This record gives sequence, structure tokens and C-alpha cells, in this order.
Amino acid sequence: MKSKRKSRAGFAPARPLTKLNGAAAALVLAAASLPLAAAPALAAPAAPNFAPAANSGDGIEHFYRARDGRPLWLAPQAGTAAQLLLDLLDSAAIDGLDPRRYQAAAIAEALAAARSGDIRAVNRAEELISRAFVAYARDLRRDPNIGIVYVDRELIPGPQSPRFLLERAAAAPSLEVHVSNLKWMNPTYAQLRRGLLNKTYANDLQRRTLALNLERARALPAGEQRYVIVNAAAQRLSMYQDGREVDSMRVVVGKPKHATPMMNAYIRAAALNPYWNVPPDLAAERIAPNVVKQGVAYLAANGYELLSDWSANPNVTDPATVDWQAVADGRVEVRVRQLPGPNNALGQMKFVFPNTQGIFLHDTPERQLLSEASRLYSGGCIRLEDAPRFARWLFGRDLQKSGEAPEQMVGIPTVVPLYITYLTAVPSDGSMTFFDDVYGRDAARLAGAGDPLAASN
Repeated sequence: MKSKRKSRAGFAPARPLTKLNGAAAALVLAAASLPLAAAPALAAPAAPNFAPAANSGDGIEHFYRARDGRPLWLAPQAGTAAQLLLDLLDSAAIDGLDPRRYQAAAIAEALAAARSGDIRAVNRAEELISRAFVAYARDLRRDPNIGIVYVDRELIPGPQSPRFLLERAAAAPSLEVHVSNLKWMNPTYAQLRRGLLNKTYANDLQRRTLALNLERARALPAGEQRYVIVNAAAQRLSMYQDGREVDSMRVVVGKPKHATPMMNAYIRAAALNPYWNVPPDLAAERIAPNVVKQGVAYLAANGYELLSDWSANPNVTDPATVDWQAVADGRVEVRVRQLPGPNNALGQMKFVFPNTQGIFLHDTPERQLLSEASRLYSGGCIRLEDAPRFARWLFGRDLQKSGEAPEQMVGIPTVVPLYITYLTAVPSDGSMTFFDDVYGRDAARLAGAGDPLAASN
């Protein structure tokens, strides 16, 4: 995609946690019989990369103070959540993390001591578990640094506060499920991780491919808000609400030489009756050769007009003044715009998330391409199987243009996050579906980065 396209944890000293009160200590006795197997001892454990936010009100100690010292991990309703967390920490190498960072052996020893019901032992175990949980969850929620374009900085993955992570865990209907399903991550992340752990792959290439996709899944959202995911490898768009997929459709994505980029952005508006501002490289590739062959009449016959520049208010100029062979050869750059109408490449509507790559979602008059098994035909933008249906989900109503004026903008009352990703391995009913590496991104990473499962921290 050419840049000329335009639309146009070491522990820090901290105050100890609020001590568990007498009633809470009594609750711990009921949990003392839980089967908490000790993790194997690890040499020279490194401290987790976490420093409590002692002054912000968002630290671990603030979480316990707000709940009057009641335990989270050692309460009877916690079930085996502590052991499930230990299992995650022991297998953190799958996440590209060093298991020694989380002191699983020390936690196992503290849990064994807490079975006595001694209040100091219980406090120590609660503190160690919460610190390890927060450190691990925060380490997972980081930018994978794999070339994702973050149009809106709010959509860069980053660590949530310790208190938020613990409060969300405490509010979960089941702490066991919350931990085992890594509810602070996108469900795809947990499923891919489980696939690696359970060896749901046929060979080493598939294992390494799973690891690459696990890394990409770090940038996907957690929670139950509305969001959209486009998987360019599968050429499919999915809509999510209340923590589940509610609809999906086929899409056409970029050809390999015009690969649709990985991108996180807010969908902010729809444009009805849109212009298509042709990117300069596509004007050279698709339009100029036809003008050379058929003359400038080709432009008017297909609804194109030549504009003076890329400003907001350009002038329409005479195409006969342009050396179209030079445009086709890439020696001259022009701005060509296609007028709204039945042949417009964007169809009836486009969905806007302003970005310098000139990427958007849009309708298409070329319906036949959506029936193809491999749908790699665009110049990078994403053509939708059913744009009106997508609009209805976004806006909660049908969108109708008012007259024939071009570019009728309709703002979305609440912006919706869009995640354009590239998942060549996708969990499906307990198994794993592998898609072709159509853009060669897996091959490039595997050739240059060694084993993606190697600990990176």
C-alpha cells in the first residue's frame, strides 16, 4: 500500500494489603482442602514486571481495602481458580513469557501454608496470587508490535489497572471460568492458546503458525462492547455484541500486491452516494491503460473525472491535457474521482474510519466476486457482501440517501471499534482451521524471527 493513498514486573516496595478480617479468615478454612498441587521449583525466579499504583487508587491494596479485606482467591466460591492460575503461570512460555517471572513455586508454597488457616499465611497467599495474576494479565495485554496500524490510539492494547483486573475477576459469575478462559483477553486468544497447549496441530509448521496467530490475537478486544473484526486471511467480517458473534458476512480484500493492512480504528460514519477517489497507484494500474487504449472518452463513459489536486475543493480539469501513458508508467501522478452512480466502485455506501492508508469498508457493484472461494481482488479496501445489513447493525436502522447529492455523511452516535486482522489459524468447535498465508506474512515472520514460542520477556 503506497503512502500516497489518502482518504485522500519487579515488585516495588508497597504498603501491605489490608489484612483479612475474622469472618474472611473463617471462610478460608473451607478452602483449605482444595487440591492445590505445588508447582515445580524454578531456579533464580525473576520478579514480575509490576509496580502497584499506590497513589492512584488503582492498586491491588485498594481493591482489598474496598472489599474490607475479604479474600478473592481463597474464598469458598473461588473453587479451583488459584490452581488454574498456577497452571497458566507454569505454561506462560506459550504466551512468549518467562514463567519464572510469576513465582508459581512460591505461590504453591504459600497456598500450602494457608491451609492451616493462619491469618498471616492466608494474607501472604492472597497477596502473592493477586500480584502474579495482575502481572500476568498485564503482560498479556500489550502491543504485539507486528505492524498493526493504530488509527486511534485508544485501540492500542495496553495493561489495565491492577484494581480493574481484580474487580472484574471478583464480579465474574465464576472465577474458575474467568481464569481458565482468560476473560481479560479476546476469546480467540484463549482458544488459540488452548490449541497450542493441547497440541491441536499436525506438524511443527502448524505449531509455529498457531504461535504467530496467538501474537496477533493480543491486539483483539476483550469485554462485551460492540466491535467488528475483519479477518483478511479468511476474507470474512464478523460483528460482536454482548461477548458473542451476532452476524458475519463474506468480504473481498486486497490482492497480494495491495494487501489489506492490519488496522485498529473507530468506525465513525457512513457516506451515502459516495465518490470514489481513486488512489494514484490504482489510477496508474487500472484507469490510465484504458485511457491510452480508448481515449479520454473512457473516463466520462465510466463516470470518472480528472481533478486538479488532492485538496478539499479541487477543480475539474480537462483530461486531454494529461500524458496518460506517463500516468500508466508511473511517471505522472493524477487525481481521478468516480462519480456516484450504479457503476461506482464503492456502491451505495462506504463506512469511514479516516486513515492515511485510504482504507475503508464499502458496498460493491461487483457482486459476483463475493461468491468466489478466494476473494482477493481489491486495492486494499474491504468490499462487503451486504452493506445495508451491516449499516442496519451499526446504526440500528436502515440508511436511505436523501436525493442525489454525493457524499451524504451520517455520523454513528457511538463509534464502533474495527479490528482488521490476519488470522491464518482460527478456532472452530474444538478444532483449528488453517487458512492460506495469502499475503506471505507468516512465511516472512517464520523466516526472520525464529521460533515465535521463545520467551520474549
